[in-house]
Amino acid sequence: MSEAMGAVVAAVIAFASAVVGAVVAGIYAKRGAETGGRKAVEAALAQVHGQAAAEHWQWVRSQRHQSFASLLEAYDAIDEIFTRIAPVVRNGAHLDEATGRELGERMLALKNSTSKLALWGPSEARDLAYVLTRETMAAVGALTQVAAASPDTLNARWTSCNLARQTMAQAYVGFLQRAGEIIRDPRQPSS
Repeated sequence: MSEAMGAVVAAVIAFASAVVGAVVAGIYAKRGAETGGRKAVEAALAQVHGQAAAEHWQWVRSQRHQSFASLLEAYDAIDEIFTRIAPVVRNGAHLDEATGRELGERMLALKNSTSKLALWGPSEARDLAYVLTRETMAAVGALTQVAAASPDTLNARWTSCNLARQTMAQAYVGFLQRAGEIIRDPRQPSS
């Protein structure tokens, strides 16, 4: 074999090796690109899911704040009516139809606010809201009993009404305090 022929054979072998090396490198590059692309997509999806979860949690917090505020506004409206009419009722007057209707509407608003709060939680605030609503209903019921009382039972009913209103106020303070703690806590309970 001549020297020229040896050079040609060496060149052919080198070319074949280069082609085989390029094919093998291409296969591994393709696999690497697929794996890298898959990992990039997984990372992007994880980031999107994490961001969506954070945005959802922020939305839930906002709904909680709104439901707390709605409940407190409904309670304040009832307390304002109570404060306005209690002295009149204490002196033996009956509730007029408009005031009775207004109390009924405000109680319905309080119940609706409590229901909304029950949806958003947390469970501790929901339970306190139910207590507040129950005690408010009891106090309003006691006030209407005073308004319907005969002169000989007025004082006893008024005493019951005052106790019910004090219990209502304690329930309000308990809810207000815990709701404030929940709102101020960036790690709000999730249930």
